[in-house]
Amino acid sequence: MKALNEITGEIVDAAHKLHTKLGPGLLETVYEVILASELPGRGLNVELQKPIDFEFEGLRFTEGFRVDLLLSPA
Repeated sequence: MKALNEITGEIVDAAHKLHTKLGPGLLETVYEVILASELPGRGLNVELQKPIDFEFEGLRFTEGFRVDLLLSPA
């Protein structure tokens, strides 16, 4: 399994490559989809717009929070 530094290095490198090629100004969703398509080739599993359940004072919230990209080692 990759170390955390290796994983974050792959993410930062892919994001830098994306920004260098496309530059600023596009919608966030465009960058998100392109980054998500790049990361599996770097050994990462990607889930887009993943809902995260949480509980607060006995109340359970489903889909109360979403992460843009949830990454894990392949």
